[in-house]
Amino acid sequence: MTVQRIGSVYPSENLSATVALLTALVGEPTFVDGDRWAQFDVGGTRIMLAGTDRDDETPFLAVKVNDLDATLNHLRSSGFQADEPLVGPHERRATVHIDHETRWHISVYEPLP
Repeated sequence: MTVQRIGSVYPSENLSATVALLTALVGEPTFVDGDRWAQFDVGGTRIMLAGTDRDDETPFLAVKVNDLDATLNHLRSSGFQADEPLVGPHERRATVHIDHETRWHISVYEPLP
């Protein structure tokens, strides 16, 4: 299991307005997928915005890994609850729950080949 990148994901009801604000503040986005998703790489930090591609309104931590299945096996064997992977347009991802009291979660993902 190798972690390749960590970033924060923030939900946005108006993705184009949020992208416009961040563009004015930190520069052009690295990636935009319509009204679904946008991301900005600033220094060593990736800021990700979830437009229509989100499950809820809670910010979460996104962790890019080289092998999603191995990572999920490791986390589950360590006692953490992880959902079954979902396939998105650009990635396979799974939600890992910290505990029942913590409102935010971690999304572990790997890019599609």
